[in-house]
Amino acid sequence: MQYTIEARELTHHPPIDSLPRRVSVEAPNADDAIAQFVEADASELVSFLSPRPGNESIATVRKNDSVYLVRVYAA
Repeated sequence: MQYTIEARELTHHPPIDSLPRRVSVEAPNADDAIAQFVEADASELVSFLSPRPGNESIATVRKNDSVYLVRVYAA
């Protein structure tokens, strides 16, 4: 299944008109999708909430001295 992952930085204030970074990954579920994203981005998963299959999952991810809000949903 294909998942879209959107990451928006929380710790530093990007310009108002900046868009979240968006990537697509192939994974059997949202847990594996966020794991692939974290590994490829050389970052650290801080928290991950996956309410029910088929719904949007939310994570916080740390990379260096920045924290990101990450949305994971089926594409």
